[in-house]
Amino acid sequence: MKIGFVGLGKMGGNMVERLLLSGHETVVYSLSETEIKEATAKGAVPANSVEDLVSKLEGRKLVWLMVPAGKPVNENVAQLNNLLSKDDIIIDGGNSYWRDTIKRAEIVKEKGIHYLDCGTSGGVWGLQNGYCLMYGGNKEACEYTEPIFKSLAPENGYIYCGESGSGHMVKMVHNGIEYGMMQAYAEGFEIMKNSPYNVDLEKVSRVWMHGSVVRSWLLELIGNALEGNENLDGIKDYVADSGEGRWTVQTAMDFDVPAHVITSSLFSRFESRQESSFAMKLLAAMRNQFGGHAIKKN
Repeated sequence: MKIGFVGLGKMGGNMVERLLLSGHETVVYSLSETEIKEATAKGAVPANSVEDLVSKLEGRKLVWLMVPAGKPVNENVAQLNNLLSKDDIIIDGGNSYWRDTIKRAEIVKEKGIHYLDCGTSGGVWGLQNGYCLMYGGNKEACEYTEPIFKSLAPENGYIYCGESGSGHMVKMVHNGIEYGMMQAYAEGFEIMKNSPYNVDLEKVSRVWMHGSVVRSWLLELIGNALEGNENLDGIKDYVADSGEGRWTVQTAMDFDVPAHVITSSLFSRFESRQESSFAMKLLAAMRNQFGGHAIKKN
């Protein structure tokens, strides 16, 4: 198939390469000229704007967006809505909020354009291992696009989730679960590190990959991180979040679901960003007031 691809960052560039390796003709555009040149060197057709990209597509046009959530998606969708025609297809492969996706789909639907939402998991390893794809939207448009999904994903690695927004909703929950899993691993390994035993944490992560009920790709990544750097020297204890965890917690509230673990893991990330916690200081002061417990001074 021929596809236009907007956004060539740490995931987008690898996705384009995987498509090229599968024989798809890919027209690419990015705000970074360097990224365009890198993709062109691998066989992609370069474009100098979204307009130029669309002009280089023929027939039923298909454009995949791999740009940050929010304003960048809105801007690209607005442009494409003026450039594409009835039955053309836009795929948002980034981590967009599923309620925003529904609104965007309604806007372009007025011109008969199909807006598909594709949650994409696989990170920087996707080029080698493939991407797990969770997509939603008009079923006929999704079936038309299936050769792209099949090339990007490993065997049995893609699923049609339902109507517009369903793909991004499923990916959002996927990332919320990921928050909880990561937090549980992090806490468990810290317990072992602080124990009186000289446990080789890297070896523990490796052995748990064989037959253990907690084996996972995240556990494999823990082993990679600890290899040769048992104390994680050079890594600051600051954990960012991309928004998916927040959306999952908000959606859980909307659906009256008590998502204790995911919510707690999100708040732990917030806690990691505090240089000094006023709340913890106040806790210490209260303990001193009612129980005479000692206060540590700076």
